[in-house]
Amino acid sequence: MGETRRDRLRAATVAEITQIARHILVEEGPRALSLRAIAREMGMTAPALYRYFGSRDELVRHVVGDMFTDLTDALHHSIGAAGDLDGKFLAAARGFRRWALDHRREYELLFGAPLPGVRHSEEVDFAEECARAFGWTFVQLFLELWRKRPFPCPADEEVRPDLREQLYRYRREALGGVDLPVGVIQMFLQCWVRLQGSVSLEVFGHLDFALDDPEPMFELMLEELAPALGLKYSPPSGG
Repeated sequence: MGETRRDRLRAATVAEITQIARHILVEEGPRALSLRAIAREMGMTAPALYRYFGSRDELVRHVVGDMFTDLTDALHHSIGAAGDLDGKFLAAARGFRRWALDHRREYELLFGAPLPGVRHSEEVDFAEECARAFGWTFVQLFLELWRKRPFPCPADEEVRPDLREQLYRYRREALGGVDLPVGVIQMFLQCWVRLQGSVSLEVFGHLDFALDDPEPMFELMLEELAPALGLKYSPPSGG
């Protein structure tokens, strides 16, 4: 059966609640967010909101998922605008940084300290699904690169034993046993640590002590990473 009018109205209401909740989180911080505040904004009663979200925590998790989806869409747009495989990697990295700088508060909520009052859950909810979709954007790039243009990486027995077992577990549990050597997964995580570390330092202002414009340092990081993956570095357009 197709979507009913009632389904469309419910989806529109959920979208409006999510948009208002995200605005409050970004502009006023997590402590300002309550179902009562959202109900007041929408002209509803707080109990009426429970027909859409069972708790504040559930709502916050939904907003987190919405932010991850926003970020993932931005990455796909950047990757889609790139030409070859080399360009896709650079576009993804630059797209991640650009989104983070354009959405500093959202980035802080996603990658900073955990939101107060939101408990970690082992259940795969909307937020977790969206976070995984974001992560798979980068994993799929590595899969494509490894299958088309394998780059040098350590053999399994060359990976540190205390790290190797963790990578085996990560491949099995988080990556669904994806067909990648442990050495490639190690390279993937090394790249992610450098990428997210660079972006986080900039977003949180931890490079202000030395740099007025951290972009050249970010590009230097990409220029150093590219050869390790067999990629050709090209400066950004106009760079």
